[in-house]
Amino acid sequence: MQLGLVGLGRMGGNMRERLRRAGHEVVGYDRNPQVSDVASLGDLVGKLSAPRVVWVMVPAGVTEATIDELAGLMSEGDIIIDGGNSRFSDDRPRAERLGTKGIGYIDVGVSGGVWGIEYGYGLMVGGADEHVQRCMPIFESLKPEGPYGFVHAGGVGAGHYAKMVHNGIEYGLMHAYAEGYELLKASEYVDNVPGVIKSWREGTVVKSWLLDLLDRALDEDSELAGIRGYAEDTGEGRWTVEEAIRLAVPMNAIAASLFARFASRQEDSPAMKAVAALRFQFGGHAVKKD
Repeated sequence: MQLGLVGLGRMGGNMRERLRRAGHEVVGYDRNPQVSDVASLGDLVGKLSAPRVVWVMVPAGVTEATIDELAGLMSEGDIIIDGGNSRFSDDRPRAERLGTKGIGYIDVGVSGGVWGIEYGYGLMVGGADEHVQRCMPIFESLKPEGPYGFVHAGGVGAGHYAKMVHNGIEYGLMHAYAEGYELLKASEYVDNVPGVIKSWREGTVVKSWLLDLLDRALDEDSELAGIRGYAEDTGEGRWTVEEAIRLAVPMNAIAASLFARFASRQEDSPAMKAVAALRFQFGGHAVKKD
């Protein structure tokens, strides 16, 4: 199958390679001319035979502008796929806008990171049945082998919604492993913390790919001394908690893991300053001065 792919960064570039290995013709465009197959979006569209399919894999801040530019170049019967980390609520307005021109729209939540080129990408897809079915050869080549790693989750917006929840769960899982690691490090009983983590990789109910990656990180730096305890969030965790509030769904672990990321960015927490001041005021407890 022929595909246009816009955005050839860490994931997009690897997706292009995985699809080419599977026999698909992929024309890629990126602002970096060293990795791009063509000089512009116009050149990319021009090299594709109608009806076209173009997959957009760019940062959220430029997704809208990229899709709008593509829409001005593409024709009725074409399909645009957004595989970036867009907010789910942007999808339906986008699909309606493209629909007035006869252009189909699919949203795809993509998981797999830099490992997807070898092991496949988890794909959560939203869109009309006819559009999804037309793109199935692409999805089949990107997903892992076997029965898992792909879902047509529902109509437009369902793919990005599923990916949002996936990433919210990821926040909670990562933080659970991180707290366990910290407790092991603090214990006077355990002498071989990396060994404990490694031992959990098989035969335990907590084994997972995330645990494998923590073990890999400890192999590279057993004390994690070269890493600062600062964690960004890319949006999905916040959106997941916002949806939990909207739908009155209790989400204690995911919310706590999101707030822990916020706390990681405070070298001297104003909230903890207030706690220390209150403890001194009501109980005369010692306060550490700068």
